[in-house]
Amino acid sequence: MKPREFWMLFSPSLVVMVGLLVVPLVRTVQWSFEDVHYGTPGTFVGLANFAAALTDARFGRAVLFTVVVTVVTTAILLVLGYLIAIGVNRLTTSRPLVLGIMLISYVLPTLVGAVAYSWLFDDNFGGLVNRLVGFLGGSQVLWFTDQVPNAVVVVSNTVWHMLPFAMLIVLAGLQSVPTELREAATIDGASSFQTHLRVIIPTMRGVLGFVTLISIMDVLRMFDNLVPLSPQAAAIGNESIMMYVYSVAFADGAQDLGLGSAINVLTIGLILVMLIPFIRGIFKEAKVAR
Repeated sequence: MKPREFWMLFSPSLVVMVGLLVVPLVRTVQWSFEDVHYGTPGTFVGLANFAAALTDARFGRAVLFTVVVTVVTTAILLVLGYLIAIGVNRLTTSRPLVLGIMLISYVLPTLVGAVAYSWLFDDNFGGLVNRLVGFLGGSQVLWFTDQVPNAVVVVSNTVWHMLPFAMLIVLAGLQSVPTELREAATIDGASSFQTHLRVIIPTMRGVLGFVTLISIMDVLRMFDNLVPLSPQAAAIGNESIMMYVYSVAFADGAQDLGLGSAINVLTIGLILVMLIPFIRGIFKEAKVAR
């Protein structure tokens, strides 16, 4: 391809990326060092916004809740995604139907899916889970006002929404494992569990790392599903970082763009810290493949 042809094809994407990614990122970093509100020019305040965020107990609770939910959700997604992918991989004619049914939760808009999911725990809409708890002899659970039950609702909804994606990627990885490796493990007397643990999973390390990376990025940025699932998030300590940013920079007239931008910068740093091990693993896998 000639340089002129390349730039003709690439320049539209470059303009979009600069406009929607680079410029907002630069402005966010700039505002994080300023005291800026809507309609007024910013005033440089140095690290004051970062100090305010790091000394705010509410921000600390939001970070703790977000990290815990991310770790738990990612672990569940990897285990369930792998187990379900094994089962789907053994299907033949019914595989398209099963995949189509499973993808429903993933293609639904997050907010719409979260509202429908909340009905399982809301007696005003049937409360199927509450009825099941009562049938088993359990007492009433306050799913939306108690911290731990509400965290269970948030984690289960996130898993329900993202599990099809994890399963599809793992399924593609399973189908790429050479048949010769499975047959060699069987000849060596390895059980099914040993074959998966010592042959298939090491072969799919890059795929599993990719699923982990995407899951961490998505869960760390959770926001809209908490609106119907955790209406009292700030009061019970189940507020995510993005919900905290929205509250600081947009909601209830708290139009502090400087503090909101500083929290965003800190969040980007947190995401990078959590992703570094997996990014390094993917690069190592790529080098080995070469």
